[in-house]
Amino acid sequence: MGRVSGWVTCRSAVDVRADLLFLALEHGKDFAASATTGSLAATVAQACFAVAYCRFARRGWLPALLAATATFAIAAALLQLSGIKQTGLFLLTLPVMAAALRLIPRQLVLKSTLAYPHWDMPLRILIIVLVVMGVTVAAPFLGAGVSGVIASFPLMAVILAVFSHVMAGFEAAQRVMRGLVGGLLGFAIFFWVLNLMLLSFSLAAAYACAIIAALSVQFLLLQRMRRQSVMVHKYH
Repeated sequence: MGRVSGWVTCRSAVDVRADLLFLALEHGKDFAASATTGSLAATVAQACFAVAYCRFARRGWLPALLAATATFAIAAALLQLSGIKQTGLFLLTLPVMAAALRLIPRQLVLKSTLAYPHWDMPLRILIIVLVVMGVTVAAPFLGAGVSGVIASFPLMAVILAVFSHVMAGFEAAQRVMRGLVGGLLGFAIFFWVLNLMLLSFSLAAAYACAIIAALSVQFLLLQRMRRQSVMVHKYH
């Protein structure tokens, strides 16, 4: 359950990058292109977020969430101040993802009976709407980079992880975080392709190419993950 939940979180985040779309419509493509720098920095920071949550998970969901949020903010701020360009941030995502996956515990899940409550999906939709509205309104005051970071904070993963933590224990939350990291490559590809194309092509073309690239990569990785899961179950 947790691993798939993490992938769904990242995939939905790529599918509905409404925050950057509204930034482009409201403040122009130059502003949105600059915001992708913050989003790429936040992608790396999300991996750090996941590791921190897992390291503190045994202490309860609240200490884990606070530690993870602080780690995310510090990592994103340092990357923003570093002046690393978009391509550099994209390339940095790869080793950080690999390191995070090694640091996050791997548990075998043979069966999951955890069901999400009826209010789960409406809550997620409400949060997406609030984030899009808040970032769009505050963007002129926050700047493009900070807007991109805030828009990419893993709110959906937080909801899934905390619910799993409370209902099924810290190991379930760790699986959500592992799934989150597993989906970050598609997340990073989306923002990188969007940045490359946004200033040279139409908004619709740039978004279409970014979405196709991200979903294609995630589909291939998900297929590989399923094959590995089948092999693990076969030998257990």
